[in-house]
Amino acid sequence: MGAIQLDKIEKWFGEVQVIKGVDLDIRDGEFVVFVGPSGCGKSTLLRMIGGLEEISRGALRIDGKDVTSDPPSKRGLSMVFQSYALYPHMSVRDNMGFSLKTAGAPKSEMDEKVGNAARILKLEDFLDRRPKALSGGQRQRVAIGRSIVRDPTAFLFDEPLSNLDAALRVEMRYEIAKLHKALGRTMIYVTHDQVEAMTLADRIVVLEYGTIAQVGTPRELYEKPANLFVAQFIGSPAMNVMPCRTEGGELHLEGGRPSPYEGSRPATTLGVRPEHLRPAAPGQGLFDGQVEVIEYLGADTYLIVDAGPLGRITLRQLGDTEISEGEVIGVEATGPVHHFDKDGKAI
Repeated sequence: MGAIQLDKIEKWFGEVQVIKGVDLDIRDGEFVVFVGPSGCGKSTLLRMIGGLEEISRGALRIDGKDVTSDPPSKRGLSMVFQSYALYPHMSVRDNMGFSLKTAGAPKSEMDEKVGNAARILKLEDFLDRRPKALSGGQRQRVAIGRSIVRDPTAFLFDEPLSNLDAALRVEMRYEIAKLHKALGRTMIYVTHDQVEAMTLADRIVVLEYGTIAQVGTPRELYEKPANLFVAQFIGSPAMNVMPCRTEGGELHLEGGRPSPYEGSRPATTLGVRPEHLRPAAPGQGLFDGQVEVIEYLGADTYLIVDAGPLGRITLRQLGDTEISEGEVIGVEATGPVHHFDKDGKAI
């Protein structure tokens, strides 16, 4: 019912190409998240699926039907934006049912669908209020409810939580996850927040300057990044990357100590997640460095180490640490180590 296929989709603004031949199959009922840096084309791609941006080349199919030239109203999709876009003079009930009213739906049908959506989103007690009497999270739920009553083939979310504070973002992320399980509908979600992407997605699509860098589950992208871009983009703090060279079955870091290397081709970059590095005695591990900054966050502590020619390296430790700022330590790897070739591809 909600399978969406993008076939060599392109978008041009004059002579500037912003979406560069994207191929993607989204399964019925799947929760797919688009992530990437600002300007990578994630919102543009979402708007092309929704029909708000014209597709320059390629084809878009929904449940096997070509809808490339169809207007938004013919695609059976519903979109939730960063802005709530609620009518201030209308009640929550009227805001949620407005699309049904303009379509000429019977009042009994409108009341039933608005009531169902309000129950799912826990808005029953607010149906007679106006938007100004609601919190930011409640307004966003009304905007989502307005989409639910239309019974769409798929939901499109364009950074819907960006205007909320940290606590509300956590609450609404939980609500959206529950909504997906309750409705079982296809959802495509655009965000720059990695936590949202990692916790909500069945699959994540990482976009890099109008192309897909990698598609996979959150675990696949975190544990097996296809290239250096994905490795550094997914994960917070970001993966530590260090220039290296490989020779005679050994990996050499500038100013560091050699370690065994069994890669299939020469590596020029070594990558290690902060949680896979730990302090050691000076002279042990991959290299030595001086602890510049200690960031205590309660459950975690981050050690920012100046490793000279290797740059600043972040170590993540559980709980507190007995290490002091200014102390020289060795740094050793305790978990997966990633290698990348001169083109940035994973080895």
